[in-house]
Formats: sequence, C-alpha cells, structure tokens
Amino acid sequence: MQRSTAKKKGWLWLGLLLFLFLICIYFILSKQPQEYSPYDSRSPSPSGIKAFYTYLGNETSVVDRWEQSSKLLPESQGRHLLLLVEPFVIPDTEEMEAYIDFMEQGNTILLMKNNPRGFFDIRTMFVEMMFSEQTVFDSTETSYEADIHSSVRIEKSVDDKVLLSDFHGAIAVKREYGEGALIVSLAPNWLMNGEILAKDHLPLVLGLLQEEGMDYSHILFDEYNHGETGTSSLDVYQSWFLLLLFQGLLLTILLLWMLGKRFGPILQPREETVRYSDESIRALAAWHIKGNAYQDSLQTQAGYVKYLMQEKWGVPFNRDWKDCTGILHKKWTTMDNGKIDLFLHQLTMILRKDKISKQEYLLWSKQLDTLRKEVEEG
Repeated sequence: MQRSTAKKKGWLWLGLLLFLFLICIYFILSKQPQEYSPYDSRSPSPSGIKAFYTYLGNETSVVDRWEQSSKLLPESQGRHLLLLVEPFVIPDTEEMEAYIDFMEQGNTILLMKNNPRGFFDIRTMFVEMMFSEQTVFDSTETSYEADIHSSVRIEKSVDDKVLLSDFHGAIAVKREYGEGALIVSLAPNWLMNGEILAKDHLPLVLGLLQEEGMDYSHILFDEYNHGETGTSSLDVYQSWFLLLLFQGLLLTILLLWMLGKRFGPILQPREETVRYSDESIRALAAWHIKGNAYQDSLQTQAGYVKYLMQEKWGVPFNRDWKDCTGILHKKWTTMDNGKIDLFLHQLTMILRKDKISKQEYLLWSKQLDTLRKEVEEG
C-alpha cells in the first residue's frame, strides 16, 4: 500500500514538473520577436517594405495586398498596378499567362527583382561591378545616385523602352502588353525600409510609378509569391488550447511507453525493409536541398540521363555531351536540331560552373527530365 502511494506521488510530481516546464517554454517563446520574410509589406525590419506601403497608402488610399494566385487577379474595369517585389519563385506557365492577360486588359505590373531572368521572357547579361553605388540616368539623361546590388543588366529587345540605365547597361525597361504595360527594374533594394530614403532611391521609384501615371484605381502588393501567405490551420486555435493539447499528447506517449503498448505485430525485422528501400535516396535529396548543393544534384541527374542513353541508345557513358549531337538528332524526334544544339551547348556550360542558383537548377533539372522521358520512351 505504501509503495503504491509513493508511486502515485512520484507520477504527480513528474506531471507537475512537466507542466511548469511547458509553461516556462510558452512564456519564453511568446516573447520572441516576430520574423518576417525580406520584401514583406508588413515587415518593419530594414529588409521589409512596410514604409513604402504605408507611404503609398497615405498618398493614394487605394493600396492593398494581393495574397492569391495570379489566376484570380481582378477583371473589373479600372487601371490596377501590381507590384512584384523580389518574388521567391518563378510562376508556372498558367500563372505567367494570367499575368499577361492582366496586363493586356489595361493594367500595369512593376517587377522589381535582382535578376528577372525567367519572367516574361526577360533576358539578362552579367556585368562586372566593383562598387554597388552607381550613377543612374533616366530617359531624359538626368543623373541620380543609387545603390544597385544586381550583377546583371537587362538585354533590351526591339519592343522595350529603357527607363533607367547606368554605364553598364539597362536597369529598368518598359514593355507594352495590349492596353497595359510591364515595367522591370533590377533594384528591389530601393524599396527596403533601410534604403528607401538613402541617396535618390525614392525619386527613382516614384519615377517608375509615374511612367504610367498615378491615376490607378488600385495599387496591389503581390505577397503570394513570397512563400508563406495567409494563416495556417493552427492559427484558428488559441495558444492555451494548443499548449494543453501538446501536454495531453506528451502524457499519452509517456503512458503508452510505460505500459509497453505496441501498435500491431512485428511481421519482419526493420533492417530488411530499410536496407533495400529508398531511404538513402531521400536522405541524399534532403542533403542536397539543405546544403544548397544544386550543382552536385544536377551533375548526378545528368549522369543518370547519360547512363540511360548508354543503356537505351548505345551512347558511351564517357562521351561528352557536345559529342552526342548526332545521336540526339536521330533519336530526339520531338525537338528541332537547332534547339538540340543550343540545349547541348548550354548544358555543357552549366555543368562546368562551380555553383548554380536554385532557379538555374530548377530550369535545367526540368529540361534533363524531359530528355530522360524521351530516352525511356524511345
């Protein structure tokens, strides 16, 4: 009897200590400062753009945030301005077509990104700069002082109008789309809270907005392409309820552990399934993603495609990609010879790089996957 009473008191003290521990964790975490993504219109940090959002709201009172897909952009009458400030991902084909339809209806998109390659067929070229501070010229040859952190410049096409440039090339261009227009700038840092009042950043940004006039019915800041938007499913519950739920879950796990419960019989040793499963592949993929080892991953994917070409088409594995032109001309029937030559040349160049960006990795991984399907089906 005394032993049973002592055991119950031990569990009671353990539960009380666990409860106090969780309460302390809750109060510690609740005092942590809120984290924001860069270029977030709600962020008061130096990397946010809340100051510019608030300024436009005070001046025009038609400013709002857009947190939905481009397919749901308003189709009502009136001129809208949509600001895409350093979007994290490249929209797919359907979303890009929705943006184009939005502009053709008479609206304007202002895209501000350090390297807009992949958006709206914009082409860029790399330049060598020693300092970020540059002298910027507008279309009237008026000079401004500004910081430009982008290492590329826009390749002007026939339909483009250069709005801003420096000694290295075009910094901002305008392109007509139906009744609307696209304005592309390489300086999203001009909108940052910590830089908007530095040098001539604010006049330059306002000059881009006034290019199409300021009589917009709505000015929208696109937050959809900044990753985390809206609320999660847990946000509908209060913090105290989530804390009690977590405590109950933890106590249930401890109780089941104490009772030694098993959820079903062990049919076979775990090592027999783990050893020959794809867990090693998943672990390798996770390692590439967390370590930003995009070049290593792309090299592995290219090697696998070449292995398939050896198995299916008899192409030697050690042959360079540029030497595979003849066999690809014969076997890759869905692709023109000119595009095949360009594909092999660009693939050779990208594989020689020491490091590639996530956008380049996604682009070339998709193209290698297309070739892989062609080899497997052929």
